[in-house]
Amino acid sequence: MDVRELDSDDWPQVWMIIRDVVRAAETFVYDPGMTEEQAYAMWVEQPPGLTVVAVDGRRVLGTAKMGPNRPGPGAHVSTASFMVAADARGGGVGTALCRYALGWARRRGYAGMQFNAVVETNLTAVDLYRRHGFRIVGTVPRAFEHPTEGRVGLHVMYHEFPHPS
Repeated sequence: MDVRELDSDDWPQVWMIIRDVVRAAETFVYDPGMTEEQAYAMWVEQPPGLTVVAVDGRRVLGTAKMGPNRPGPGAHVSTASFMVAADARGGGVGTALCRYALGWARRRGYAGMQFNAVVETNLTAVDLYRRHGFRIVGTVPRAFEHPTEGRVGLHVMYHEFPHPS
């Protein structure tokens, strides 16, 4: 598996992943009725951000986007989002994408990485992020309408990077 920058030929496969994840309405706070055009505008980052894919040959297994969490005085903190194809989950794709995003942010001098809305029932993601140095800094109770669990919390997670010496 390789992680590389998204190119235009990847978009049809990336859209299928986004469509399936968003329609499931279990892990992202995006409208399940999102169109392909809306997904493209939301997912494909412009500089200084970046959108990447994890691929096995030409098959897209997952995708990530990364960039500043907020503009202006908040631009020194990065953020990232990850989506993995259903049949590729559990195979290390999310781990590879998370490591890539963390390395990208560190190389660009960000002070840390913040995730604004990690669904608390998404235990696989919460565990992955904790293993990579994130901690839960707060939880907004009942902020996410899960299709089977009802209203569940959204975690804010943060990984502060060591200050350069």
